[in-house]
Amino acid sequence: MHKQRVVFVHGVGSFGAAAWPKQHGMALGYDALFLRRHGFDPAAEPLESDVAADVRILLGSLTSSGGGHVVAHEQGAVSAMLAALERPDLVHSLSLVEPACLSLTAELPATASHRALMEPLFQVRNQLSDADYEREYFRRAYSVKTGGLDTPEARRSALRLRLQAPPWEAPLHIVPGVPTLVLTGGWEPLYEEIAGYLEETGALRRVAAGGHRPQDSADGDRIIRRFIADVGRSMSVQAS
Repeated sequence: MHKQRVVFVHGVGSFGAAAWPKQHGMALGYDALFLRRHGFDPAAEPLESDVAADVRILLGSLTSSGGGHVVAHEQGAVSAMLAALERPDLVHSLSLVEPACLSLTAELPATASHRALMEPLFQVRNQLSDADYEREYFRRAYSVKTGGLDTPEARRSALRLRLQAPPWEAPLHIVPGVPTLVLTGGWEPLYEEIAGYLEETGALRRVAAGGHRPQDSADGDRIIRRFIADVGRSMSVQAS
């Protein structure tokens, strides 16, 4: 039996399958791929972020299967939307989890406030150590303190974070005709503002517990699975 492909695109933290612990089981019913974005490798030195490379990686994973569903978190949603803009025929659906699609809502208050808070930090990121940048990034973005960089993995993660481009620079537009889910944790006005904008332009909007990672909650996982299943059934009916 042919399995529909589902491609998972991580954000700026954990990557690959580790970024989607609740969704591992979807591999039983789908051809599930857990991508690693450009510069994310468990052993190699991190590289400067490259959204165009991320889009190529994502489209390559969809082309080989004739298309599929895309589930993306945080900054991964940027490359997911750009891929859908470039090849909407390959993207059967978009599930955007706490999407960092700030260029869509650049003129709205929560987005403008977030950019005013974070942009000065991005402007001096090459003048800061990885530890200092990570500490200040998490303080500003999430109001939390970070631990020390005691392991090679932690040090690579801090460097990788400093190498990420500002999410408000991507030239995003709404992708008409692609079924879209936007899932947020209901904790941060920035992501609720982006979700509200996407809802107004046709997306299905849902909220689940879990803060910045609602996909890790039982409700969030169920919402993602149901949406993809519903779109898949609709495609099957249209094809028959």
